[in-house]
Amino acid sequence: MICPKCHQVQEDGRTECAACGIIFAKIRSHPDPPAPGDELAAQPVESEQDRAAVLKALFFPKPADPNSLIVGLKALLLLVLAIWSCKFIFASIESNVVGESFMHLVNLPFHEAGHIIFSPLGRFLQVLGGTLGQLLMPAICAGVLLLQTRDAFGAAVALWWLAESFMDIAPYINDARALKLVLLGGVTGQDVADYHDWEYLLGTLRLLKMDHALAYLAQGMGIVLMIAALAWAGVNLWVQFKARNFTS
Repeated sequence: MICPKCHQVQEDGRTECAACGIIFAKIRSHPDPPAPGDELAAQPVESEQDRAAVLKALFFPKPADPNSLIVGLKALLLLVLAIWSCKFIFASIESNVVGESFMHLVNLPFHEAGHIIFSPLGRFLQVLGGTLGQLLMPAICAGVLLLQTRDAFGAAVALWWLAESFMDIAPYINDARALKLVLLGGVTGQDVADYHDWEYLLGTLRLLKMDHALAYLAQGMGIVLMIAALAWAGVNLWVQFKARNFTS
């Protein structure tokens, strides 16, 4: 056998080291702490586990005392959003179903506010600011609900709104060359020069021929985000359903 302290070879059956005198039983009952290398090697595994736990608690928090009525109302809201989503997802860009929905009226004030907010940054960003405004508002709401109020279900609904906003701008981008879409004020891009946001933006970038491709890209992003938002909300609702309090 080998002494664990001085590493001298010993005769089998000895109770103490002939070289350093250490008692082997004490070594076994009080093992040495792990070497620095071993400790660092084990640390990433713990960090990964901690990181996974933090992300799970952030995106799928378990409520302490959920109210059954609130859970039911959330389930009803999720059902409405799911039905509404089917209408948006399966509609063509040319039909402008999203643009003619109630949500377009919700997006419109933030679109127009975006033009004003970004106006000090030059003409191009002022025009682009309309689209940025209606995309940034739901994104900010999702971030605040998730990180500040820790309302993951609410953040999922805000993500659904962001997805709808992407789908809302798709017909506008798609109309950059045709200029047939009726805009705010009841006019089209053909009626008023330099009035259509995406005609100006894509024309400035010399990308007018890509209007349809970019429109389908925005539509595709909206569809993916919308499905992800519904799934996220559904999982959170299931977590709350399992922890609900029937006495509330």
